[in-house]
Amino acid sequence: MSFQFKVAQQDAGKRFDHFLQEKLPQFSRARLQSWIKDGAATVNGAHVKPSATLHGGEAIAVEPAELAPLKATPEDIPVEVLYEDPAVLAINKPAGLVVHAGAGRHSGTLVNALLHHFQSLSTAGGEERPGIVHRIDKDTSGVLLVARTDAAHRNLAEQFASRRVEKTYVALVHGVLKQNHGKIESKIARDPVRRIRMTARLAEGRTAYSEYKVTQRFEKFTLIEVKIGTGRTHQIRVHLASIGHPVAGDRLYGAPAADRGRFFLHARMIRFESPSTGNMVTVEAPLPGELQQWLSEL
Repeated sequence: MSFQFKVAQQDAGKRFDHFLQEKLPQFSRARLQSWIKDGAATVNGAHVKPSATLHGGEAIAVEPAELAPLKATPEDIPVEVLYEDPAVLAINKPAGLVVHAGAGRHSGTLVNALLHHFQSLSTAGGEERPGIVHRIDKDTSGVLLVARTDAAHRNLAEQFASRRVEKTYVALVHGVLKQNHGKIESKIARDPVRRIRMTARLAEGRTAYSEYKVTQRFEKFTLIEVKIGTGRTHQIRVHLASIGHPVAGDRLYGAPAADRGRFFLHARMIRFESPSTGNMVTVEAPLPGELQQWLSEL
């Protein structure tokens, strides 16, 4: 199986991966980006990035290898359960663990682990994301909710959408915050230059709300507690960087490398209404040992 295309002038300015999505709608976005990164999709015979801009006239060739299954499969990966009832699981996700499959990643995720340890999860998120109602970044640790049934998934999704779920994070930021409390309400949008980043510097974007409280001060750092009223991609990281205090170790948003394999952001607490009991549930994830060590060294 192979595909060949000639880029028309009306397609000039499009990203390579977006062009392929239009030409090959029968394949998922994750599948197409995986082919690009593996060199199975080329521009004028060259291996380029998914974000490469097309100018018109290029020859596109797609010669994919055997299709790898995108349906998530069980893998024996340890999972720490902080809370469970018939409708919901609360998992303590370690830093470095991806929540679900994406471009170029089809195994070694939290979803693969969940399928191994639990008989039934919600299917509302699709075969690649069973049980997943919300996400936290790969290098962020902490509590994450998982729906066990489709009814629970819909209920939790509605709670998140109506902002009834309370989420509290712990972050160590560079610099000394002048105020003990603060609110950040800048809109968040995809960075038009570096597409892997988000930005709070544009007039347009999605509404976002973060509130912070200082809990401990150091000479060159500040430890804070952050509550978010919305769940935008990279929200806390973007908002804190926008006020000149990036999360410690978060190189994507301007912090120096920490040489610790992660940045200092931890989802400490989540409070929600259990779909099965109707009771309010508060789940806390203890600060990981590597972050405790980081603080002790300060």
